[in-house]
Amino acid sequence: MLKKSDISGSIPSDILKYDIKHNDSIKRISARNFSGAVYLVGGAIREMILKKTPKDYDLAMTDEKDLRILEDLFKKPSFTLGKKPIQTFRIVTDDTSFDITIIEGTIERDLQRRDFTMNAIAYDIQKDVIVDIAGGIEDIQKKTIRYPTKETITNDPLRMLKAVRHFAELDGFTLDDMLFQSIKELKELIREVAPERVKYEMDRIIISRRVAEGMKMLEQTGLLFEIFPELHALRRMDIEKRFQLETLGHTLDGFRFLHRFNDELLLDEKALKNVCYSFLFHDLGKAHTYSYDEQKEAVHFFYHERFSREISSRIMERLRFSAHEIKAVLALIENHMRIFLISDNETRGKAVRRIVYKMGDLTRSLILHTLCDLYGSSGGTDNPSTEQVKKCCKEILLAYEESLKIPLPGLVNGNDLIALGFAQGPRIGKCLNEIREQQIAGEMTDRDQARAYARTTDSGRNDRQGSGTGIRKGILGTDKSSEK
Repeated sequence: MLKKSDISGSIPSDILKYDIKHNDSIKRISARNFSGAVYLVGGAIREMILKKTPKDYDLAMTDEKDLRILEDLFKKPSFTLGKKPIQTFRIVTDDTSFDITIIEGTIERDLQRRDFTMNAIAYDIQKDVIVDIAGGIEDIQKKTIRYPTKETITNDPLRMLKAVRHFAELDGFTLDDMLFQSIKELKELIREVAPERVKYEMDRIIISRRVAEGMKMLEQTGLLFEIFPELHALRRMDIEKRFQLETLGHTLDGFRFLHRFNDELLLDEKALKNVCYSFLFHDLGKAHTYSYDEQKEAVHFFYHERFSREISSRIMERLRFSAHEIKAVLALIENHMRIFLISDNETRGKAVRRIVYKMGDLTRSLILHTLCDLYGSSGGTDNPSTEQVKKCCKEILLAYEESLKIPLPGLVNGNDLIALGFAQGPRIGKCLNEIREQQIAGEMTDRDQARAYARTTDSGRNDRQGSGTGIRKGILGTDKSSEK
């Protein structure tokens, strides 16, 4: 039920109006003369109440002709975002964006259609008046995310995911009980939302500072399984097998350590996002590879990363991930066992260098993925195993940083191999990779050795003979099983 808010509490209206009026962007706007009314609305006011500087501003205007005044003010053209009857225009400057809605009727009517009460606050820039018909300021003070009416969700089901995104991004905020219950009740409606819109909200949740709490909220409301129904199989297996270390549980818990370790590794947002999705998906294959060795009384998930890769690929196609994102996420999933597999080998220098060569720019991402997996499995406690894996991660990081300082020179190239009798085709790349691996392992150091290897390799002979497959072992030298 909408109500008139009392804003005389811990944030008196005069103080709030002062903060808004003295905002640089608002000062510039208020200095212009408009034909109709101009209101600041939504998240920018919330940010100011929380003593933050907004990066984005929502404006509501009653006269579309006034849009030209803003375009002239910011020296930027506007472009259309939405469709009528609610049409939004955006103006983007170097570091700020302005979304302008042309409203019909009163500002009070416009506020009633807003998603949450904390965003249903307006400031009349010309009259210096605050309009808060839904009690939004009070909810911000209480750090409560609440909707004006239940129709908020049915009108746009994406708002369920937006609620969780605000919960993850706003420190200390909680979901109102009625909102929480409504999301649980209406969660299936998220399937009606365009996948691009769902992914945008998930992207923001998954890199937020409170990502662990956000993922847990997605689980508790059921949205997690509506967006990623493939996770149902893991949850079902955890329940049926009564695992002490839950497959899904340890993944969700592992998000607690994301920023702890990334504060050291310093991945940017794009790389961090890819790690988060790879981590969420990395064990999907376990539900399809479970086996139990009765003699050893041990559970196995042989080659589960291969199944995880296939399932994840379908998920990302469905949610319209970019080709670059898909490639990075799949590479991390496919290789997420590599550090664990070499960590118990004290003479692992060659294997460390091979990982760096194999992963390249994804090396730090793989390390972050491994550490989240490690501590999600250990419950956040250190033990001999965690110390061993952490030591291995440090060695890999040092090797990666060293490779950036002094890159290994190429010993031969494709033209060299053609001159030796290779036919053009994939076997040239295969032979170059073999030479590179031996160079990384320290087994080959100069051009003559590389040429000598190329003359005798099966790859070269097969090319010249026009037959053979040139099968060789994997990057780690053996096709080891992955049981973690």
